[in-house]
Amino acid sequence: MPDNFYGGLDFGTSGARISIINIHKKLIYSNSVPYLYSFKNPNSWINSCENLLETLPIEVKINLEKLAISGTSGTLTASNLKGEPIGEAIPYDQACNEHKILLQSLTSKEDHLRTPYSSLAKALKLIDQYGTNILLRHQSDWITGWFLKDWTHGEEGNNLKLGWDLKKESWPKSYLNTSWQKCLPEIIKSGEIIGQVNFDLAERFNLNKKLILISGTTDSNASVIAAGLCKEDGLTVLGTTIVVKKIIEQPIEKQGITNHKVNGHWICGGASNAGCGVLSQFFSDLEIKELSRQINPSRNTSLNLLPLNSKGERFPINNSNLEPILGPRPVSDSLYLHSLFEGLAKIELKGWEKLGELTGSLPKKIITIGGGSKNPQWRKIREKIINIPIVSCKKTTSFGTALLAINSK
Repeated sequence: MPDNFYGGLDFGTSGARISIINIHKKLIYSNSVPYLYSFKNPNSWINSCENLLETLPIEVKINLEKLAISGTSGTLTASNLKGEPIGEAIPYDQACNEHKILLQSLTSKEDHLRTPYSSLAKALKLIDQYGTNILLRHQSDWITGWFLKDWTHGEEGNNLKLGWDLKKESWPKSYLNTSWQKCLPEIIKSGEIIGQVNFDLAERFNLNKKLILISGTTDSNASVIAAGLCKEDGLTVLGTTIVVKKIIEQPIEKQGITNHKVNGHWICGGASNAGCGVLSQFFSDLEIKELSRQINPSRNTSLNLLPLNSKGERFPINNSNLEPILGPRPVSDSLYLHSLFEGLAKIELKGWEKLGELTGSLPKKIITIGGGSKNPQWRKIREKIINIPIVSCKKTTSFGTALLAINSK
C-alpha cells in the first residue's frame, strides 16, 4: 500500500518552497523556486506555486493527503469577489501613513493595530484605492483560496494585524458598522480543515482529487513548529527580515509585539525590517559564503551600521521614518560584510532585550532558522554580541507547515 504524504508550502519574500513528509514525519521531498515577477505581484506567488506542483514526483501528487500554506505575516492583497488580484499587494514592511486619524478612531488599546505597518493601515489604503466591493486577504490565505477556488476564509494568526482578537475570537466592535466589514475573511483556527482542492486544479496538476487544504499560519509561526520550541528557548528567524519569538504565559499588548497561539502555547514576537535582505543588496550568496571565511568573529570592526532593508523600522523600535546607516563602506568587502553582520546582531540583541523586559526573562538558548542560520561566522558574531548560546535548526519553514498539515484535525 502506498504511503500517504503531507505537504507544506511556504511563501517568503524572494520565492516559495515546498516540503513533503510521510506518515512518520520524515522529509521525503523538498524544492524551492524564486519568484518570476516582483514579490508584490500575486501572480508571482501563483507562478511559483504552479512550478512547484508541476515538478512534484507523480507518486507524491497522487498520494498527497493534506496541504497547508504559510506566508509572510502582514502582506495584504485586494482581490475582486472572484478572487482575482487587483493591483499589487502591500508587503509586510511597507508603512501606510495615509489614514492616521481613521486608524486611531478604530483602535483604542490595540497598539499593534495603531502602527502604520499594521494590516489595518494597509486595508484602509486598499479600500481607499479600490472601494468596498473587494476581498482583503493575507498572502497565505489568498493562496489557500486559489487551491480551493474559494476565498471565504482566513487563518487566525495571519489576521491578528488586521484586528482579529484571539482571546475574544472576534473582530473589534468598531468594525461592526463600517462599509468594509464584508471585505474581511471568515476566520478559521490554524491547523483546521478548510476544504477539498478544486477539482479542475487537481486535474491540471495530477493531484489527489481528495487533497484536503488545512488552515495555515504565518511563516514565523511555521518556523516555531519546525524548531520544536520549548519554554526556555528563544527563536530567531534569519530570513529577509529578523524575527524573534518566545513562549509566554499570557499575551503581551505592546506596540511592535504580536501574540500567536501555536501548538497550544502563547508565543510573542517582533519582526525587524533588517535582515538578510540588506546583505543581498551588496553581495551574492556565493560572495557571502566566500567573504565570510575571511572574517575573524572574535574581532570587532568598530563600524556602527544600522542595516535596515529600507527606510523605516517596526521592531525593536517602531519608527517608519528611521533611515538605514550603510556607510561609510570600507575598501575591504569582507570587513564590510563583517560590519553588516555586527549591525544585524545588535538589532537582534535589542529585540531580545525588549522581549526580556516584557516577559521577565531571556531565553537560555536561541534556536535559529532561515537562510542566515547556516553561516557559522555570523553565528559566532551573534553569540559574542547577544551573549546567549545559539544553535542552528536545519529544518525549513515549509517543513513546519507540513507538520501543521499532518497534525491537523
